[in-house]
Amino acid sequence: MAGDLVVVAGGGGFIGGHLVADLLNEGFEVRSVDSKPASRWYQVHDDAENLVVDLRLKDASEQAVAGARHVYNLAADMGGMGFIEHNKALCMLSVLINTHLLQAALAHDVERFFFASSACVYAGDKQTDVANRGLRESDAYPASPEDGYGWEKLFSERMCRHFGEDFGLTSRVARYHNVYGPKGTWRGGREKAPAAICRKIAEAVLTGRHEIEVWGDGQQTRSFTYIDDCLYGTRAIMDSDVVEPINLGSSEMVSINQLVDIVSDIAGVEVERVYDLAAPKGVRGRNSDNTMIRERLGWEPSIPLRDGLEQTYAWIFDEVEAAMPAGDRRAAGVDAR
Repeated sequence: MAGDLVVVAGGGGFIGGHLVADLLNEGFEVRSVDSKPASRWYQVHDDAENLVVDLRLKDASEQAVAGARHVYNLAADMGGMGFIEHNKALCMLSVLINTHLLQAALAHDVERFFFASSACVYAGDKQTDVANRGLRESDAYPASPEDGYGWEKLFSERMCRHFGEDFGLTSRVARYHNVYGPKGTWRGGREKAPAAICRKIAEAVLTGRHEIEVWGDGQQTRSFTYIDDCLYGTRAIMDSDVVEPINLGSSEMVSINQLVDIVSDIAGVEVERVYDLAAPKGVRGRNSDNTMIRERLGWEPSIPLRDGLEQTYAWIFDEVEAAMPAGDRRAAGVDAR
């Protein structure tokens, strides 16, 4: 209810920052919590209580949750495929965040707890074909998730389940599928495919060097969920009676080559692709089966990929342009926004 305290763990991150804004707009009292210094948060909202603590520590989680009615746990040490493949231990240490937040939520009589899981929990042998039929929630078992990050998410899902069964804590779990949009990570190694492709094409436009690197052969497939759909779905799942983990993702599957095509067309530029077959590329094909979310919520993510990418590319272009030394840009007058 508006006026109640809601905690967003990971509020300094991409999705968390947008969620804080959404909750504030509806009149909630919000405590935004992150371990990064506020200067590194993607969005800082003056109307929220902004708390910098390390949620891997039990005392910090107690401090973060005190007085809250609802808790959204979006906090994790994660990034795109390059980060996930090379930082398995760091990804798994995020289990401390969810463990301590669950304990704190129980101790402080939190009414509802939301855990942001991931499509990385799905069994690898169900993602070997580019023509992926769509991953159903049951496809997480028998368990064979993404090493490191996927195992942590699957274990934390089970923690939520058992805190409900054993202690009566009401929790909701959404499996996010590749969320993208403005005000997110677009460089530095933690960015995901949509942001990386937008950045590379923006750089191609600004420098006049129309060549980009693509990880893998470009035929691997994914679905990408625009941030507005993610926010609506997150809030709807939190308020629902869905006790099982549920997919929150678009079912509009494209190849990475098609993703490049769409962004290139938005930018009005043709680029040559150099394929790095040795780069991290993840599973061969992944898509979201939205049968459950349609049946249980009467809704599914529906914002077309091109529409979301237009907004994302425009924002990333401005960020790239602002960060690029003037000497690296080609002739003045470039505007591919």
